[in-house]
Amino acid sequence: MSVDEAVAMIAVRIAPVADTQVVPLAEADGRVLAEPLIARSPLPRFANSAVDGYAVRSVDLPSAAEATFAVVDRVAAGASAHAPLTERAAVRIFTGAPVPQGADTVFMQEDVCVLPDGQVVLPHGLPAGANVRLSGEDIAVGTAALPPGRRLRPQDIALAAALGATELKVRRRPRVAVFSTGDELALPGTAPGAAQLFDSNRVMLLAMLRRLGCEVSDLGILRDEAASLGPALRAAARGHDLVLTSGGVSTGDEDHVKAAVEGIGSLVLWRMAIKPGRPVAMGVIEGAPFIGLPGNPAASFVTFVYVVRPAILALAGAAPETPVPMMVRAAFSYAKKSGRREYVRASLAHGADGAFEATKFPRDGAGMLSSLVETSGMVELPEQVTSVAPGQIVAFFPYTSLLA
Repeated sequence: MSVDEAVAMIAVRIAPVADTQVVPLAEADGRVLAEPLIARSPLPRFANSAVDGYAVRSVDLPSAAEATFAVVDRVAAGASAHAPLTERAAVRIFTGAPVPQGADTVFMQEDVCVLPDGQVVLPHGLPAGANVRLSGEDIAVGTAALPPGRRLRPQDIALAAALGATELKVRRRPRVAVFSTGDELALPGTAPGAAQLFDSNRVMLLAMLRRLGCEVSDLGILRDEAASLGPALRAAARGHDLVLTSGGVSTGDEDHVKAAVEGIGSLVLWRMAIKPGRPVAMGVIEGAPFIGLPGNPAASFVTFVYVVRPAILALAGAAPETPVPMMVRAAFSYAKKSGRREYVRASLAHGADGAFEATKFPRDGAGMLSSLVETSGMVELPEQVTSVAPGQIVAFFPYTSLLA
């Protein structure tokens, strides 16, 4: 199955968590908005000055030559004018202060000449309405300032605060159970057997899930025992919105995860046209989605980004987010098979002409964690591409865009 087909399958098969909760703005970053934020007042709430200067009526603007105006009032931010503005008069005003009644244009103070008697000489040519922020020009009253499904960012929270909100209704965080599988794995901090490796995938997946705002349950390592896998997966599914495993989904005699899922639920996806990461399983256990990732770290990382991440966003009720690549110049040669999407781990640097160039990591193994640590992102090679030559323009995804 292609990557696009797998992502489309996720979109139609995974429903968002139904539970919602109200949280204060200070705790809303990264949460998914459950209902639109409707502006109960305009933003700005009142017309105000965008600069420090002098407010006047546009009907009095000098048209052909400079003119002298009497300064009749002074308005600082947080204060209001004492009276409506009269003909051929100016008000000293500061950034953010409300524009006096009758005024609709502000001269910047650096464009104005202040006379010894306190009057000001205003130049001609300033258009009406200059340097004034109109009420509602940012957000009109009654409009949806933030849509449901928005994964909230600091700037979204700032907008909510500017509209006077103190809390937001968000969806509950998805609950995800995480296992590693395999007799070859040992917990870091323990004494490994002669043929064992320390389990690194699980801690990586837990960290990636937390970055996506999940509540995660670390359920340790499942051994390669067909009889125990099914009950363990079923128990995890009953208390979680998603069950995620790594390892045991290939075709070896000791790869039991696929059979276990088929025995207690249904399997809807197994193997994808992607490298690294072909063995990927997706199914349903006790009504909860199940995703089984490959055991090699680089393959597990890549398939998390392109399979698990969309699933988590769907569970969280977030609008789909498609990372946007940087188009850069390849500084490497590469050959690949047609019909399979490949992700080449690469580093980004400036070439001699200042343009960005992607340099491929020198080794291709899916089990090499150094290929993820010593690079800054991945070059995506679509299914129809069969080769890359130096100088060719390719799509580069920084890790920072894939992990947020």
